[in-house]
Amino acid sequence: MTAEPQTGPAAAVDAARALWLEAGLPPAALERLQLTGSEPAVPSSFAIATALQASLGAAALAAAELGAANGGPTQTVTVDAADVVREAACHFTLDGRRPELWDPISGLYRCAGDTAEGGWVRVHANFAHHRDGVLQLLGLPAGAATPRAAVEAALRGWTALDFEAAASERGLVVAAVRSATQWQAHPQAAALATQPLVAIERIGDAPPRGWSPTSPAAAAATAPVMGPFTGPFTGPFTAPLSSLRVLELTRILAGPVAGRTLAAYGADVLLVNAPHLPNIEALADTSRGKLSAQLDLRREEDAERLRALVRESDVFLQGYRPGALVGRGFGPHALARLRPGIVCVSLSAYGTAGPWAARRGFDSLVQSATGLNVAEAEAFGEAKPRTLCLPALDFGAGFLLAFGAAAALRRQRQEGGSWHVQVSLAGVGRWLASLGRVPGGPQAPALRFEGATEERDSGFGRLVAVRHSARLSATPARWRRPSMPPGTHAATWPARGA
Repeated sequence: MTAEPQTGPAAAVDAARALWLEAGLPPAALERLQLTGSEPAVPSSFAIATALQASLGAAALAAAELGAANGGPTQTVTVDAADVVREAACHFTLDGRRPELWDPISGLYRCAGDTAEGGWVRVHANFAHHRDGVLQLLGLPAGAATPRAAVEAALRGWTALDFEAAASERGLVVAAVRSATQWQAHPQAAALATQPLVAIERIGDAPPRGWSPTSPAAAAATAPVMGPFTGPFTGPFTAPLSSLRVLELTRILAGPVAGRTLAAYGADVLLVNAPHLPNIEALADTSRGKLSAQLDLRREEDAERLRALVRESDVFLQGYRPGALVGRGFGPHALARLRPGIVCVSLSAYGTAGPWAARRGFDSLVQSATGLNVAEAEAFGEAKPRTLCLPALDFGAGFLLAFGAAAALRRQRQEGGSWHVQVSLAGVGRWLASLGRVPGGPQAPALRFEGATEERDSGFGRLVAVRHSARLSATPARWRRPSMPPGTHAATWPARGA
């Protein structure tokens, strides 16, 4: 974690350019990307704003370029450092209440042994079955009534690495805290180093195809949903991804951010949840702009309904553990056979190869495992590992998934084929570390949200949440549909442009 310091808009522009060119996109379009503001934008020693500006800027520009290719206006895209970190803070209220997004059992714990030997462990217990599994492993009663102090005492009898291994065997989500040096010695770090940040792979043959943009009549009918259009484009409102169909099967948090980002540029995003799986209240924020249905893939009739949706989809976005959907017949190659020309987009925790390729993980766990928390604590002069001040890996991955989807759609339009886009949280963490450290970052002021939010009714209550931070010059990003609870809508596509 000792890369040379590099701050300011130039760093973000360089990072965005590298993403853009690696995806095989035309360099001339980068003239239409404006990244403003500078580091430090949040209290962190890492270049969080740089990573988020670059990833979201690339995603928004790729969407705008697709819209222009579909007959829309050529647009300039602007992403400000302060705006994008506010969006990534996951700050929102419901009916004036700030939801609690963390279970009391979740967090860091001291274990046996000193820090150099891996003396801390992070537990992710936001889902009841994960919490109860950890408690049972520790010999404690399952349930929300078990106090955190009991977990602290029990973990003093374990080394962090032993507890991580035992929890992994049970399918739980736990990570030992490692330094960057310890992580680099791990075989998963070596496997990750061979994988691109955004992998875009052709996985089948299909003719080139686009999708039909919203008709002027439909555009005129739907434009006022989020308020009057105030942009400079004088024609009928047509968002860049209008009528694009994105079938989203994601969990928490990066995958939902990717779907929400595509929805902000006009895509029809149909979020499909399983009725037996839990959610957290962040769903109210990340479901803005989406339709929300439920299907139980353990039931053949629901699996067939999903196959029918796939046959009419342009993008299939999923964030389940690697291999989970393959076993149910919804892996990328099976999807390409169902819908030749589809763009499949997949998120993983630790990458697609290596001993941890199938391991479950969340942003906070990946931070701990890969050395980010130890490095951040050192920068702040603290002994206890320090979590990044916002879920930068989740939001960076979400924006990169959206970017990869748009880049693959462009290649499909030009070359044909079916495509698979892959991003991992650990890959984003590796990229963030490579962007260098921010002098004075730990002294940056805390985020403020005045003037950065929008308010509207939702199916969860009155939602006040941060606006989308990418600004498109002709067709401003916005969410036409309010966020709604799972199962609100039928598992069917609306007419394109409706």
